Amino acid sequence: MSKVTIDTGTSRATPSPVPGKRTTVPSIRTRKQDGTTQQPIVMLTAYTMRMAQLLDPHCDMLLVGDSLGQVIYGLPSTIPVTVEMMCAHGAAVVRGSWHALVAVDMPFGSYEESPEQAFASAARIMKESGCAAVKIEGGEAMAPTIDFLSHRGIPVVGHVGLTPQAVNVLGGYGVRGREGPEAQKIVADARAVADAGAFCMVVEGVMEEIATKVAQTVPIPVIGIGASAECDGQVLVTEDMLGLFERTPRFVKRYDDLATRIGSAAQTYADEVRSRTFPSPDQTYRPKG
Repeated sequence: MSKVTIDTGTSRATPSPVPGKRTTVPSIRTRKQDGTTQQPIVMLTAYTMRMAQLLDPHCDMLLVGDSLGQVIYGLPSTIPVTVEMMCAHGAAVVRGSWHALVAVDMPFGSYEESPEQAFASAARIMKESGCAAVKIEGGEAMAPTIDFLSHRGIPVVGHVGLTPQAVNVLGGYGVRGREGPEAQKIVADARAVADAGAFCMVVEGVMEEIATKVAQTVPIPVIGIGASAECDGQVLVTEDMLGLFERTPRFVKRYDDLATRIGSAAQTYADEVRSRTFPSPDQTYRPKG
């Protein structure tokens, strides 16, 4: 068999060839044994090829979240996000990664009508993006759909608790599970999602004790966001974690302040352009000799 050599110097979009095997659905599922995950699962969001390249060596999973509607497109919520958007960004993230399992959100309106509609949407997303799994919001109501997909070759990441696509019903993005009945429903939703065949699930924006109970109750890995350190893994929106926005949710730890650093670099560039100190001889082409 002939060996293919990739010239990584010819294109910004060509990732450096790295030997290794991409993380699989079974390997994520089996990280939790007898109710315990020895090595927590690391997940971050990614929407572009370059960000995927930077995050991939450090993550077990990359989530192409429908949060791209707000982060990339400046939309007021995730509701307007389309299947076309998810396919395009999902494909970019797959191209930019080699190690992490890539999961893509099913956008609002692409799966709720019926299991058959969900299969058509999920199959399109997987074919066009090359991702390994899709993520679906919802608990007991979505269990038949998760079962339908799982039995037809489509791995599913569940999502319970605060479900952003239901923002109009919930009335906002406040923490869920403060009252007893809602807390009980979140736990029941998590069990239903696991029983239906999801290989892992995200639990978002719930009271800590509920997230801990879910993680202790269901047999599949539970990935928290605004949940509990006792979850089997964690996920954050990368742009929030990097400090690219002035406002971040309470549950986000800002690991950097890239907004300030980018603004400072742009100001220095602008000053040098206006003073004609950029470009310098190092950045211009002149005759040799």
